[in-house]
Amino acid sequence: MSRRRDVDVPDLVGRSRAGEARAVARLISLVEDESPLLREVMAALAPYAGNAQVVGITGSPGVGKSTSTSALVGELRTQGKRVGVLAVDPSSPFSGGALLGDRVRMQDHALDADVYIRSMASRGHLGGLAWTTPQALRVLDVAGCDVILVETVGVGQSEIEVAGLADTTIVLLAPGMGDGIQAAKAGILEIGDLYVVNKADRDGADQVRRDLRTMLALAERPDSAWTPPILKTVAQSGLGIDEVAAEIERHRAWLRASGELEVRRTRRARDEIEAIAVTSLRKRWGDVHGRSELDGLAAAVAAGESDPYAAADELLEGL
Repeated sequence: MSRRRDVDVPDLVGRSRAGEARAVARLISLVEDESPLLREVMAALAPYAGNAQVVGITGSPGVGKSTSTSALVGELRTQGKRVGVLAVDPSSPFSGGALLGDRVRMQDHALDADVYIRSMASRGHLGGLAWTTPQALRVLDVAGCDVILVETVGVGQSEIEVAGLADTTIVLLAPGMGDGIQAAKAGILEIGDLYVVNKADRDGADQVRRDLRTMLALAERPDSAWTPPILKTVAQSGLGIDEVAAEIERHRAWLRASGELEVRRTRRARDEIEAIAVTSLRKRWGDVHGRSELDGLAAAVAAGESDPYAAADELLEGL
């Protein structure tokens, strides 16, 4: 259990910085378990973080996210880069554990000491990212990963949330899935730094690309803004993956030159602080009041005996 006090945090951090996989795994487990040692761990990691490039990979189910991620890992390794993969899976409603098991799907890299792959449950954040995800990224960053790929669940809110987590966001689409319509509906046109039409050997790939180009052209962007490229790939065979890697690097150079990298990372830190504060507030409220008071207040609001603002004020009293 992560609550045991027999963990030597400085030693664990030191071994993680040296790239020891077991130490990295232990630290991420402390993060996932929301260990009482988490504050000490983050304080120890903070001076060494901020070097890795974080790339988010998202898209609707079936577009080939895991296959594309695996292919991109292979391409980055040919460039000599150390790669971390954080695959955020849906949570089991029973155990809270990850369901999809991306580590199973990426066995091609299982024996590579310079690739670290970890599935991380979304912990009840259906379609979204767990509040501890940024801290797991920090562990991989300090462990010496040059690039960290974050593959999301790919449904609903995760498509938006990953943009706030990553330096570069890749949106995957595929022909025959109505992705053109989904792109317009889900706000995907606002979050992507790079658009990839995967399964480009299928009929309709060129049409998806044309539709996407048309929709992107309608979006209002400042003259100095990054213009997202649209690429085609066949991740199963690796076709086009080298171009994706090249565009990721080009975007990184633009982020640095434009000052946008600092803006995005500051925003990411702000969101992380806010998530930690809100989580702490919920726990404190639970310790003080418990669930029953919330149920009582909810019943009063539903019955018209109170309003939600007054109920919230009452709930926060005494915290």
